[in-house]
Amino acid sequence: MTNTMTYKGYAARIAYDDEDGIFSGQIAGITDRVGFHAETVEDLRAAFHEAVDDYLETCIAVGKPPQKAYSGQVMFRVSPEVHRKAALAAELAGKSLNQWAEDVLDRAATDPAGG
Repeated sequence: MTNTMTYKGYAARIAYDDEDGIFSGQIAGITDRVGFHAETVEDLRAAFHEAVDDYLETCIAVGKPPQKAYSGQVMFRVSPEVHRKAALAAELAGKSLNQWAEDVLDRAATDPAGG
């Protein structure tokens, strides 16, 4: 079971409050705070779509470009040994290190439990 929803390139993390009996969500990956809630999953999906659409319309109305969750550029440091192993794995796979790393990260993000 995933606790996320996606729409128009935006993702939201979903939570359930048993005491109040409602689902709530917030768009992830942007600094603008955009939240929504509903009592059923179907209504929550509609509320999420409405929140994204309202966010985009509001940005246009105030002349502000809507934030996108991520730029596609990732910078991080690894040990020289990990760098060497990754570069070798990429070369053996016939890919650039960037292509190889994107494939590995995509697989890991698609199946974070690893199984």
